[in-house]
Amino acid sequence: MPETTPDRGALRVLQSGAIAIVLAAATYKLFELDRYFVPKELALHLTALAAIIACLQGARRLELTRVESLFGVFLLLGIISAVLATNPWAAVRAVGITFSGLVILRAARATSESGSRSPLLAVLTGAIVLASGTSLLQAYGVTSGYFSLNRSPGGTFGNRNFVAHLVAIGAPALLLLLVLAARAREILAASIGVAILAAALVLSRSRAAMLAVLAACLVLALGMWVAQRRWRDPRIARRSPLAAAFAALGAAAAILVPNTLNWRSDSPYLDTVTGVVNYREGSGHGRLVQYGTSLKLAAQHPLLGVGPGNWAVAYPRVAAKGDPSMDRDDGMTSNPWPSSDWIAMLAERGLPATLAFVLALIGLVVLSLRAMRNALDLDELLPPLTLLATLAATIVVGCFDASLLLAAPTLFVFALFGALSPPAATRVSVPLSTATTRGLALAGGVCAVAFLLSLRSVSQLVAMGMFSSANTVAEYDHAAIADPGSYRIQMRIAELGAERARCDLVKRHAMRAHDLFPAAPEPAHLLAGCGVRIKRR
Repeated sequence: MPETTPDRGALRVLQSGAIAIVLAAATYKLFELDRYFVPKELALHLTALAAIIACLQGARRLELTRVESLFGVFLLLGIISAVLATNPWAAVRAVGITFSGLVILRAARATSESGSRSPLLAVLTGAIVLASGTSLLQAYGVTSGYFSLNRSPGGTFGNRNFVAHLVAIGAPALLLLLVLAARAREILAASIGVAILAAALVLSRSRAAMLAVLAACLVLALGMWVAQRRWRDPRIARRSPLAAAFAALGAAAAILVPNTLNWRSDSPYLDTVTGVVNYREGSGHGRLVQYGTSLKLAAQHPLLGVGPGNWAVAYPRVAAKGDPSMDRDDGMTSNPWPSSDWIAMLAERGLPATLAFVLALIGLVVLSLRAMRNALDLDELLPPLTLLATLAATIVVGCFDASLLLAAPTLFVFALFGALSPPAATRVSVPLSTATTRGLALAGGVCAVAFLLSLRSVSQLVAMGMFSSANTVAEYDHAAIADPGSYRIQMRIAELGAERARCDLVKRHAMRAHDLFPAAPEPAHLLAGCGVRIKRR
């Protein structure tokens, strides 16, 4: 057998990681969000670690384009912000997702430039179709301990909106494969994939995803019109109606075939379409309130923000009474992230980091437009056009929901950016030869970071398992040792201490919970019962 090259090894790593992150989930229902997030974060970090090892084999230099360098600045500023964050555990978690995402971006670009773009895109889009398939299975009555009843049908993502985000982000790449498919079975497979994505999108009722798909389709339609005027390629005339027909078929099936979803409205899908830009009431109004309040945080911390992953820590301090983003029962935010990637960047990482990220996206747009202008045929034009459509979908999703704050969308977004990015000049070149101290330190350092991030996710999973089966204070304490950054675990032990008049437990664990979320009222309440008064921040 031929020896596996580094780029071929990276291809296999990225393909395996895409499938793994879709399927990764746990059954610990006491951790209703983290039982999906943590396994997928573990899959992301392991994919990054394996990609680093694959790409380092035989590599002489680390070469970064201007776009990658700007993303690197974004990461560096995030690390500095994390050092100063109130909740360091949440900060490390958020920065870790960014780190692994950028590793995957670099690995995907190397894989694409080595000639393996098509097999990489095929598995990435296939994994998104698989994610949509798990959503459809739940919608039509399949039950599993890995599915959640909240925000159904979320399949192995636990939330229908998360699946819909992936549909919007991955749809342009699937359409690219459909148009460029050379064999009938490839055309059929891509067409069926389009139908599945359309059905999952309709059943998700995600307005953000629908707007994102619309934005991506507008970009693709304009690009296809330009391409047809230039080359009169028959594939456009044949494949575009085919894609539209299968999308309509999938959407119609989702609406007409009876499912097990219990919507409150008699016309849920029509309500979603008519209310897609409603900002006067409901979730639309809540988003506007949240955006305004989050921008106050950004104004108070303009340079480095409140810390990656620390939006939920800081938001209660500036939230007005009756803020829809606040949970009335525990005085904390209803969700651990804001309803926008871009608002999150400003509030959590500050203006300079956000500017670096925006400039990186602009760089991708410039590269894509230049490649399209110089394209000699449809095969050269469609990949940069698809990148523009993917960017449009990602930007729109990020305006209304969180995606780049989560592991699964991060893997697919950066893998698609890397796979579809046109060739660009090297702006930063760092020696990687293990014969030099600098190269050895850099190679070992990035591997160590990915390994430690993976180990952190493993410890969180172990803590969930311990907590879910614990019956005694000692067993709960073991879970707290495995995951000292878990507010839920710290509070449970403090509550047990209060029930058993063990103020030593209350003081120790309620204070730890308070340190994680200083604005939360419950730790202060428990501590007051043991005579400890703390000043809420």
